[in-house]
Amino acid sequence: MKKKSAPKKDPKDLRHGYTTGANATAAAKAAMLSLASQAKIMQVEITLPIGERVAFHMKDIEYDTESAKASIIKDAGDDPDATHLAEITAEVKWSDELVIDGGKGVGRVTKTGLPVPVGEAAINPVPRKMMTEMAKEVLGETKHTGAEIIISVPEGETIAEQTMNGRLGIIGGISILGTRGTVVPFSTAAFKASIAQAVSVASESNCDHIVLSTGGRSEKYAITLFPQFKEEAFVEMGDFVGFSLKQCKAKKRKRATLVGMMGKFSKVAQGIMMVHSKSAPVDFGFLKELAAEAGADENLQQEVENANTATEAGNVMKEAGYDDFFYLLCERAAKSGYEHVNGGIEVEVILMTMKNDLLARVVYEGPDEEKEGKEA
Repeated sequence: MKKKSAPKKDPKDLRHGYTTGANATAAAKAAMLSLASQAKIMQVEITLPIGERVAFHMKDIEYDTESAKASIIKDAGDDPDATHLAEITAEVKWSDELVIDGGKGVGRVTKTGLPVPVGEAAINPVPRKMMTEMAKEVLGETKHTGAEIIISVPEGETIAEQTMNGRLGIIGGISILGTRGTVVPFSTAAFKASIAQAVSVASESNCDHIVLSTGGRSEKYAITLFPQFKEEAFVEMGDFVGFSLKQCKAKKRKRATLVGMMGKFSKVAQGIMMVHSKSAPVDFGFLKELAAEAGADENLQQEVENANTATEAGNVMKEAGYDDFFYLLCERAAKSGYEHVNGGIEVEVILMTMKNDLLARVVYEGPDEEKEGKEA
């Protein structure tokens, strides 16, 4: 008997979770209270950055008269987070001042452009502020003036392999993150934050030309086209074309190159800068018009309009020998990207096939250029 797949949950029914920053703060508080009271404090409440008061339950507590260690299992809710179910620990001992640092499995920052200085543990400003405020509150109830708090993630180095940390220059583990304290399932905010960080690191690494790809396949292809570029120059933008271009312009980069395939770039050519399939379907009427502009007869135009996918429409034009179709699409997409950010940055579009073949490549440098769109 065939097993039925579970029905997809409605987005409003998806369960929220809590960030690594919130979990680390809770573990640190449990460790501090356990050390102060010389008893296992298995549950604590903390205030999240959004003002919500939340209780966290510890997995385990160890303590003696000198130090205490609390561990917690991160629950990311229904979000497919790489750190879901990761163990986060906080080890605390009294000190003359308040020190917050990372231990095993928490990465160290080795490149500029991130919100944490080079050499420090990758504990972002908001989680660090949460821990600082919590620690001062607890210290105020004791005779001690300071504490050393070490946050660790035992499996952090392995988990980090599923993230962009290595390319961003965060070595040896994960980052302790979170601006709200909660994890919103399938949130776009986290993806946008990673794009912004990657562009910032590229900028600090003196990459004037940033290559934005729609996914892993297109990024691998882009690397073959620009073998001389530093790894920091390559940023995976996913569906966030407009947002990524704005990040590049904000960092005053000279050129942004978009690398991807027919489906997404046919939308960009129409001025659609968020290219997820649910945000905007492929407009086959537009592709038909483009085919006509490229010189296709009515029968071929009809084939393009009746295609099941943008890739199939592209195949129809390619087999018929109308390469201008792809140059026109790239030119429209590059011009749309340029206009979306109100100029100030050269926009290049590289259109590829699923088999890693180049269909077209066009740069748009602005309306004042002698040639508004030109082949690269």
